[in-house]
Amino acid sequence: PMTVAWGNVTRTEVVRAIEEYDRLGPEAFFAAHGFAPTTTYDLVWDDRRYPPKAILGTAYEFATGQRLTSGDFEGGRSGAVKVLDVLPRGRRGGTAGRRASSATLPGSSATAACARPRACCSRTGA
Repeated sequence: PMTVAWGNVTRTEVVRAIEEYDRLGPEAFFAAHGFAPTTTYDLVWDDRRYPPKAILGTAYEFATGQRLTSGDFEGGRSGAVKVLDVLPRGRRGGTAGRRASSATLPGSSATAACARPRACCSRTGA
């Protein structure tokens, strides 16, 4: 894998990638952005599960205009999940981590009703 500078990716691009996934559906999203379903971790956002590597890679494309392939960066806890843990502040708050432990993601929502954790990464099937 190459070294990817994630500094331009914010929660705004991640949310945009999630919205694209919802709009296209999994198969069309994977075909459009060049990724595959997750095998180890899920990104959980508003009680729905997403493939963290595909969402992060697509968010990077939205932020930079540069398309990444699955082989360009690592997935799993030491890769995509770790990057999602430390995203710059955006418009929504959340948490990331496995079922047994979690860490706070930077950023918070503008309203108290949305201030509770909204996103996390957990092992698939957990």
